[in-house]
Amino acid sequence: MDSQLKKGLIEYCVLASLVEYDSYGYQIVKEIYPHIEITESTLYPILKRLETNKQVATYSKIHNGRLRKYYHLTDLGIASIQNFLREWQDVEAIHQFIRRSVEE
Repeated sequence: MDSQLKKGLIEYCVLASLVEYDSYGYQIVKEIYPHIEITESTLYPILKRLETNKQVATYSKIHNGRLRKYYHLTDLGIASIQNFLREWQDVEAIHQFIRRSVEE
């Protein structure tokens, strides 16, 4: 998959992974990995960008004696997912155009 396309999709996968419950980095990777390949070294810059853009918020909790950083989806993050889903129709139209061009 094209790296730029993958980069954009990973951001939405990260947001989607936080819809039902807050999570931490390693767990987010485990949840997303079956759908799109991602590593923690790829994830953390994305999480930082999402936090800067106020699409996720963070808080820390002690787990097994260690401080763990959790990520929480904000209303702006939910709006981003909803916008992505509305715009997906445009992506599908482009896909169909490209597909038709090679099938003719």
